[in-house]
Amino acid sequence: MEALDLAKHIDRTLKAAGHQAYFVGGSVRDLLLGREPADYDIATDATPDRVRDLFSGFSSVIDVGAKFGVMLVADPERNIEDPVLTVEVATFRSDIGYSDGRHPDQVVYASSAREDVQRRDFTINGLLLDAETNEVLDYVGGRDDLRAGIIRAIGRPEVRFREDKLRMLRAVRFAARFGYTIEPETMRAIQKLALEIGQVSAERLRDEFTKLLTEGAARRGFELLDETHLLPHLLPEIAQMKGVEQPPQFHPEGDVWIHTLLMLEGLPPQSSPTLAWGVLLHDVGKPPTFSPPSGPSGRIRFDRHVEVGTRMAEQICERLRFSNDDTAQIASLVANHLRFKDVPQMKRSTLKRFVRLNRFEEHMELHRLDCSSSHRNLENYEFMRRFLAETPPAEVRPVRLLTGDDLIGLGFRPGPKFKEILEAAEDAQLEGNISTREDAVIWVRRYYRAPSP
Repeated sequence: MEALDLAKHIDRTLKAAGHQAYFVGGSVRDLLLGREPADYDIATDATPDRVRDLFSGFSSVIDVGAKFGVMLVADPERNIEDPVLTVEVATFRSDIGYSDGRHPDQVVYASSAREDVQRRDFTINGLLLDAETNEVLDYVGGRDDLRAGIIRAIGRPEVRFREDKLRMLRAVRFAARFGYTIEPETMRAIQKLALEIGQVSAERLRDEFTKLLTEGAARRGFELLDETHLLPHLLPEIAQMKGVEQPPQFHPEGDVWIHTLLMLEGLPPQSSPTLAWGVLLHDVGKPPTFSPPSGPSGRIRFDRHVEVGTRMAEQICERLRFSNDDTAQIASLVANHLRFKDVPQMKRSTLKRFVRLNRFEEHMELHRLDCSSSHRNLENYEFMRRFLAETPPAEVRPVRLLTGDDLIGLGFRPGPKFKEILEAAEDAQLEGNISTREDAVIWVRRYYRAPSP
């Protein structure tokens, strides 16, 4: 059973039991735009207990927020944790008060869909669809805003945003994703309340940012973050890139902000999240390391901006609660992005170690975007493409010829020297100077002397 089939089954079951049921939210919006919905939500007058009773025999019913009227119904033949194969079923309701800026203080079940949609975020997400008749119910002007390309809060924008501060960032994401404009009153409300975006949990901000970066309109998204005044409250390190000049001989495109926007513009839809964050943060160390030209022949410098930027990237990832694996990859992308300038001069052993970096394809793509968004010289990128094509994987990661036990057998004592010897022997192997264990033993005896007993 696919997600749409599951949603239609739930819709039919609710109606057969005498309840109202409608597709609602992003799925209706996407269907009207001719897009494939990512998931399906259903609004109904059935209470959570009633939903549980109706579907417990057919499927798994997951209580994700029964006190807010929200249940998940899952296809019993598939993994219930798979978001594509679950449908959110929400009881018509009115929300009263949002003390924590996210959850309603009190939920009052409503009897009509018209009342329910008034609590939703934007008009384009407030449309209802009768799945049996294909009739669209529009109580908030969502169809007109879809046609006009407008993101408009339902009701009073300040009220909607005070209910859930993340909606301000979602307004930016939807506007960027669809190429829409933010309606003036909605825009003014975001600008007024921008400081309060800091009340949103780090995890929710991270996930919304990642969607913004990977949906194919990252540049427009960050331009809107700037226009809405959200950027300095969310990522002040990125806001500080504005006006930071760069050497024109390497960056004719302009300052660090413009360079970063151009790279974001080049990110294709559904890019790897770690690559997208690596692109965003690769030059984050430039503003704090900026040095103006010194003397008539001097140029702008950013000494140690890679090291500084790597630490800053790690701090940002920690602040936004990234996993350790994602933090390591994003920091690695920042730490290694300048190494490509040296690849023609690298020894083969150094090159082979370089391409061993985790998910090296992301390093390659970041370098390509970096060059394409500045001097446009892709010679080193093409050099690396040829190297990867011509170098068999077995030569990049060969089985080591020597082990610590071998060194002990040669009379060396375990200690810090072991690592030095083993790495040097591997370099000789990667360079092609030795290829067998016997070669390696002779090589060690030639260049290293075991301590006397």
